[in-house]
Amino acid sequence: MRTSEISYHDGSTELRGFMAAPDAGSQHPVVLVFHAWRGHDDFVRDEARKLADQGFIGFAADMYGAGKLGTTNEECSALMTPFMQDRALLKRRLDAAFAAARAIDGADPTRLGAMGFCFGGLCVLDAARHGIANLCGVAAFHALFTPPPSPPRTPITAKVLALHGYDDPMATPDQLVAFAAEMSARQADWEVCAYGGTVHAFTNPEANHAAHGTVYQRRADQRSRERARDFWRECLA
Repeated sequence: MRTSEISYHDGSTELRGFMAAPDAGSQHPVVLVFHAWRGHDDFVRDEARKLADQGFIGFAADMYGAGKLGTTNEECSALMTPFMQDRALLKRRLDAAFAAARAIDGADPTRLGAMGFCFGGLCVLDAARHGIANLCGVAAFHALFTPPPSPPRTPITAKVLALHGYDDPMATPDQLVAFAAEMSARQADWEVCAYGGTVHAFTNPEANHAAHGTVYQRRADQRSRERARDFWRECLA
């Protein structure tokens, strides 16, 4: 496996991603990894390495800017909120990340995927909503489902997989139903795997705040990872 830091920009804002790729061969599909509300951390870098083990180039993107990482709920919320309130800003950061991914040595720019966690799940759903070029599929883990205020009306061409804790207080059953209706209205090839007895952040072993609705759930974590591996084989073969 080869790894490297990748600096890229959205205008004057420096963003710092992390790339992991298989040693052998060329023209590998790229799967971008988008971080949760805390920011670009070791968790998404480990996800990039796992993708390289599966034969993909993993690229952990940076939505906030180099070095910006929340350490408390208040700091994390302050970092994420501007993007929730300005989805055009979020789209620009998505475009910058995909441009950086396409430029990676050995990347196949015609076979792109994206996965994300929490806020990152919303990011990859927005990438599908906006029809990012050559985006074959997105996998959203415990995502926020809130759509942009004025989403495009054209059909969604990327396959969409949502891996969801049914009892997630940040994405309620009503929001899940609305998301399904949105995807159907946009003629997406979509799938939801909803895990009972499971709340937010179920893939994060450090999540243990039941009062906030963020708890690691090993069974849902394992099942969602297995489904995602099959999904990438389907989308990026």
